[in-house]
Amino acid sequence: MDFGFFQGNEIEALPQFITSLAIGLLIGLERERNPSAKAGLRTFALVALFGTLTALLSTKLGSPWLLIAGLIAVAVMIIAAYLNSLKEESDPGTTTEIALLLCYGLGAMVWYGLAKLAIMLAIGITILLYFKPELRGISQRLTRRDLVAVLQFAVLTFIVLPILPDQNFGPYDAFNPHQAWLMVVLISGISLAGYTAMHTVGTRYGAPLLGFLGGIASSTATTLIYAKSSRDNQTMVHLAASVIIIAGMVVLLRLMVIGAALAYGALPGLLPVLAGGLISGLIVVFYNWRKMKNADDLFVPETSNPAELHTALGFGLLYVVVLLGAAWMKDIAGSQGLYAVALVSGLTDVDAITLTSLRLFNLEQLNELQTVTAIAIALLANLAFKFGMVIFIGGWHLARHVAIGFAAIAAGVAAGLSLV
Repeated sequence: MDFGFFQGNEIEALPQFITSLAIGLLIGLERERNPSAKAGLRTFALVALFGTLTALLSTKLGSPWLLIAGLIAVAVMIIAAYLNSLKEESDPGTTTEIALLLCYGLGAMVWYGLAKLAIMLAIGITILLYFKPELRGISQRLTRRDLVAVLQFAVLTFIVLPILPDQNFGPYDAFNPHQAWLMVVLISGISLAGYTAMHTVGTRYGAPLLGFLGGIASSTATTLIYAKSSRDNQTMVHLAASVIIIAGMVVLLRLMVIGAALAYGALPGLLPVLAGGLISGLIVVFYNWRKMKNADDLFVPETSNPAELHTALGFGLLYVVVLLGAAWMKDIAGSQGLYAVALVSGLTDVDAITLTSLRLFNLEQLNELQTVTAIAIALLANLAFKFGMVIFIGGWHLARHVAIGFAAIAAGVAAGLSLV
């Protein structure tokens, strides 16, 4: 923040105190609405101001001990209040007390020139405090197997990934252990977010959100499960078709995010293809909206946790195989060889060939047109595979409803490709 207007006069520190006051009021506003909290608006605002004041005095006196003494004073008052609350209730909790200590620290940060970071942290703290029921619901819905998978994901992301060599190996310098595992982390992280959200919100928001979250977690698994459910219950045909189409469209959004994160230079060619499929698919979804039955007929599909170790390793192996195969086929057969790999690999997993194409694009082994064409072929192959799954598992009655949506998505992708 720019405090230049106040420099050189007696109130040059006023902006810092105003910022601290705002931070305290923000966190205190959330605590004020909580009946069990022992501190509210005024307490949090005063603690934030106290943090800034002690930081100011510590700077002027050249002694950090005053800042530490202020923290100890706040801690002592919190402990006294906590001990007193033990006489009134069996479980007073410690959330508000920790939030007060953090508020004091944020006030000090503002004085030391970290106002932007302090504001960001204050917003994050407020979000954590406000969404207590939702966070508790997530923890209660996670099974032991899910928790183990999340811990595995954390280990593989923050321990294994940093130690892998960031160096090209193998033929065509296509294999990079660090980059390959980074792709595993990226896909597993996106899928894990969808998996968690899907099992958290359940069916409360109907087919659109369930299709969206199912597509993030696993569009193929979502298609398989709802195709089977519609065959067992014919009244679910419109709902199942809507969920399947939306899940298929979410694949395009996934690829858009992946493309922006990994190969920004390919976006000008990739966006028309993905946007074309999204727009045409949305038209069909809105057209079918009136035919959809009550969301009470929906259920959350039982998909496996995408962060499980065997799932992550399986995708990593697939990615490396597709990467090396694509580089080899591109070398001996040109773009036609690459497109053949895209067609075959896209049948079951569009992520692997997409990451491969973007990786080769970054290595300047593919141009923009070849990259986008390979991804488009994989998308069309994946749609064809899912449609075959719908026919085989869900029957022709469901397939007729899904065909219009898939055809619209495919036409949009093809139209976007023609513009590249």
